[in-house]
Amino acid sequence: MNLFRTTISRGAPMRRIVLAVLLLLLVAGAFGVWYFRASARPAVSFRTEPVTRGELVATISATGTLEPEEVIDVGAQVAGQIKEFGVGLDGKTIDYGSAVEAGTVLARIDDSLYKAKVDQSRAAVRSSEQQLAQAKAKLEEAKAGVEQAKANTQRADADLRQAQAKSDQANKDWTRAQSLRASSSISQQDYDAAQSAYEANRAAVGVTEAALAQARAAEVNSRAAVIDAEAAVGVASAAVATSKAALEQDEVNLGYCTIKSPVKGTIIDRRVTLGQTVQSSFNTPSLFLIARDLTRMTVWASVNEADIGQIKIGQPTRFTVDAYPNRSFRGSVSRIRLNATNTQNVVVYTVEVTTDNADGKLLPYMTANLQFEVDRRTDALLVPNAALRYRPPPQLIARGSETGTSGTPADKSGQGIVWIEENGKLRPVPLQLGLSDGNLTEVVAGNLTPDTAVVVGETRSGAAPEASNPFAPPRFGGKKQ
Repeated sequence: MNLFRTTISRGAPMRRIVLAVLLLLLVAGAFGVWYFRASARPAVSFRTEPVTRGELVATISATGTLEPEEVIDVGAQVAGQIKEFGVGLDGKTIDYGSAVEAGTVLARIDDSLYKAKVDQSRAAVRSSEQQLAQAKAKLEEAKAGVEQAKANTQRADADLRQAQAKSDQANKDWTRAQSLRASSSISQQDYDAAQSAYEANRAAVGVTEAALAQARAAEVNSRAAVIDAEAAVGVASAAVATSKAALEQDEVNLGYCTIKSPVKGTIIDRRVTLGQTVQSSFNTPSLFLIARDLTRMTVWASVNEADIGQIKIGQPTRFTVDAYPNRSFRGSVSRIRLNATNTQNVVVYTVEVTTDNADGKLLPYMTANLQFEVDRRTDALLVPNAALRYRPPPQLIARGSETGTSGTPADKSGQGIVWIEENGKLRPVPLQLGLSDGNLTEVVAGNLTPDTAVVVGETRSGAAPEASNPFAPPRFGGKKQ
């Protein structure tokens, strides 16, 4: 009994010792875990880019299509079958890309029907000219008849005056004979002779008066004949003019069978084949497209209505084409078309940009990616846009700098903030911003100098890389892809 009590009294201190050791081991383990985690925390390093000074150009982007500066659509004005093609300046048959001069024969339409029509019209002209000659001869004959009638009238008038004179003398002799008969101073024979002469001369006056009237009537008829002949000449002359006009039209149509180039240029499209029949009705069929001068080209650019207010005539423009991705072409705005198009409530204007193509690299209908120069700054202080977008977590901001840093990186008033590292912490620098080209922004006012390193992102050393989704937007403050 006493031995048992003694064992118990000795075991109590032992348990306390064991418990104390276990407690110390737990505290040491917890401290070790804490120390390990604290030492494993990744260190933060900042990615920076320098502030620079240089030229800045603000642009408006658009797409467009290259077009020849002037395109002539050559058509056919008569119907018929394409009989043959002409020959270009290279000595080969007219085809795509053929160079032509003004007057070069492009194609010929079968002209057999048009030649027959010309021959028919020429015969009609000859016939109408003969009819005109006959009408003119009749007119001259009628005019001669008028002159003869006038002479006959004059002769009849003279005969009448002579007959009247003889009648007057016979009337006087008859009157004297009658007075002498009363005094028996005249013989019966002389008396009878005076009476006969009186009556004969009176009858002669009546005959000459009738002849004069007849001559005058003949003169009137001959003058009417002249009028009729003149009318016939007019009709014949009109027939000649009509037949000549028909001949001229037929000759023109015959000439249309030979299709010639109206200008010097290059064939960019041939729309007919040998043996094809073209029909000319209400719409002139198009046979060839000729680019007048491919050393100058025009880009038809589609500009959104939100940007059209910044486009001006003569505005410098740069563009690229897929065929020469490493080459930049230059041009200038030559025209702003007012006939906008509206597609799904999107209003787009067509802007023409003229460019030089002396080396012939640019081809019609290439797709162009344009940059319209809106504004330009020379020797401007430039800050990367990535620095304006970066926003650090609160624990990285230097103490006392938190106030006033919660705004947007660059608001509509032109205010922005960039961050500069000082002793492992970040200090904000407020800026007044100006022009931007999408990558760099002009600093109008702010405490920055060239070559100042501004923070554009952060990197944590020792941190496990995170899986990224290529379709998801970058996290706020992350690196711009």
